[in-house]
Amino acid sequence: MTARTTVAVVGAGPAGLVLAHALRRAGVEATVHERLSRAELERTARAGVLEHRVVEYLRSLGLADRLTAEGERHGECEITCLGERVPVDYGALSGGVRHWVYPQQLLVRDLVAAYEEDGGTVAFESPVESVALDGDGRPVMRTAGGKLRADWAVGCDGARSTVAAALPGGADGAARRYPYDWLTVLARISRPVERIRYAVHADGFAGMMPRTADVGRFYLEVPAGEELSGWDEPRIRAELERRLALDAADPALGALLETGMLRMRGRVARRMRAGRLLLAGDAAHTVTPSGAKGLNSAVADVADLAGALAAAVRGDHGALDGYQQRRLEAAWRTQEFSDRLLELLHLPAGLPPEQREFALRLRLERIHRIARPGPEGAEFARAYAGAGELPVAGVWPPAQRTAVASRSTGR
Repeated sequence: MTARTTVAVVGAGPAGLVLAHALRRAGVEATVHERLSRAELERTARAGVLEHRVVEYLRSLGLADRLTAEGERHGECEITCLGERVPVDYGALSGGVRHWVYPQQLLVRDLVAAYEEDGGTVAFESPVESVALDGDGRPVMRTAGGKLRADWAVGCDGARSTVAAALPGGADGAARRYPYDWLTVLARISRPVERIRYAVHADGFAGMMPRTADVGRFYLEVPAGEELSGWDEPRIRAELERRLALDAADPALGALLETGMLRMRGRVARRMRAGRLLLAGDAAHTVTPSGAKGLNSAVADVADLAGALAAAVRGDHGALDGYQQRRLEAAWRTQEFSDRLLELLHLPAGLPPEQREFALRLRLERIHRIARPGPEGAEFARAYAGAGELPVAGVWPPAQRTAVASRSTGR
C-alpha cells in the first residue's frame, strides 16, 4: 500500500523542521522523514551562531522562546594578528544588529518539541532511500515504512541528498576544495567565551567560538587531507594556546569532549528545482563555517520557499517560478562572503616563511578597516550579523502572521 501526502520534507535539521512548521501554519499537510534517531539528532553538536534575521523569523513563528531566554546576544568579535587584538564591534557598526549564540542541537530539540505539541509528527529512523517520479511528475519515495507518494518533495537532507540525486540530469554545480582543513574541537571551558576570536597566525588560523556557559568550539587550520591521528591531545592544546595567544584573562581549556577534521569545501548546485522536486539548505549548497552561514542560509531558503510552496499547493502554479533564481543568487552572495573572510584569516598556501610577515601586515591593515566606522565596516558588520529580514508568507492567515523587524530587538 502506498501512503500519500501533500509535501514530503526529507531531513529534520533546522531547515526541514522550520519548513514543516511554516507549512503546518499555512494549513498544508506535510510529512517529515529523518534517517537518524531522535536521540542522535538532538545530541549531535554542529552550528551555534544564529543571524539576527533568522532569530526574528523564528520569533514570528513562535519558535524562539527558549532560544531568546537561554541564548546569548553577541555583537562583538575580535581578530588577532601579529600580537595585536583588534575588537570589531559589529553590533555598533551595523546599527544594532547582533548574533544569537544557541547550539544547533538545542534548536533542533526545541523545533521537534514544538512540532509535536502542534500535532505534527517526525518520522525518525525513516530514511528516504530513493525518489522516483510517477507518470504525472509527482515524487514517489521508498522509505523504511514503505512507499510514499507526494505532490511535492523538498530535500533538506544535506550534501548527499536523495532528493537532489533524483533531479533529472542531476543538480551538481560549481565546487571548490580549499587548500587547508580545520581541526575541530569541542571542549569544556572554565567560563563562557565572551566573544568570537579569530586568530590570523603565521603558522595557520585558529578560532575560539562560544557555545554554552561551560563549552566552547575551537578550530585549528591544518594542511588539506591531514588525518586526526597525527594530532594528540597535548599537541592540540599547545597549538590552540599558542595561536590564540590564550592567557589568564581567557577561558581555560578543560576536557576535550570531541575532536574532528572538517574538510573545507564550498559548493553551489546548478539548480534547486525540477518540477515538483525542490532543494533547500545543504542539499543545494555547502558553505564553510567561516562566518557561520550554513544553518542561517538554510533557514533563509525555507523562509522563501514556505510561502511560495503554500501558494502552489493552493493552485498558484507560477508561485515557485522565482524560487530557484532567488536562492541561487543568495547562495553565491553567501559563498562570496565566506570566501572573502577565509582569505582574510588564512595566508596563501605554500607561502615561504620570509614572506609571511608581509602577508600578515596586509591582513592587519584590512582588519583595522573593517573594525572602523565607515562604509567598509558597516558592510562587513551587516553581512556578518545577518541584517535585514526573511519573508513572512503573506498567504498565512492574519492571526498567524507578524511582521519580522529588521531592527535590533531584545537583549
